[in-house]
Amino acid sequence: MASEWDWESGKGLLGIDDPTDWDAAFERGERRLGTAAIGLAFNCSLEEASPRIVRATRLPDRNQRGFAFTAVGTAARLNGALTPELYAALRAEGPGRRSIAVNAVDDTLTFVPFRELPPWLKRWKVYTTVRDKLEGWWLRSEDAVGDAWRALRGRRS
Repeated sequence: MASEWDWESGKGLLGIDDPTDWDAAFERGERRLGTAAIGLAFNCSLEEASPRIVRATRLPDRNQRGFAFTAVGTAARLNGALTPELYAALRAEGPGRRSIAVNAVDDTLTFVPFRELPPWLKRWKVYTTVRDKLEGWWLRSEDAVGDAWRALRGRRS
């Protein structure tokens, strides 16, 4: 029901379950389309929600684009898969730590089986796994060196 959606305040948009309501709001230029995209991810099939979520990832408002990428992560969590268009949106935004899509990429890597990921995302998964392991080793070695240094300084005093 379109009457349930308060586009001005965003109230109720997480319950949006009709893609045509989202399409009509997009045509009107409503402001909270990214928020509504999360509702579509929750309440519609992946095939119905995907084209709208992709459109929301291109919104001019950075906050609403952020919500659109939250919708991508939600879709990955709920479906264990994404459409090729959603993968393309993730790739276009970039998977790095400073990307607006970082949480969506993390959700995708967590909830979509590795064998079903596109090659670029498989490479990213391997890269981040190795990077995180090396960072962990580095931090543990720093702690060990610091502990040894403090122990040596403590014996001299």
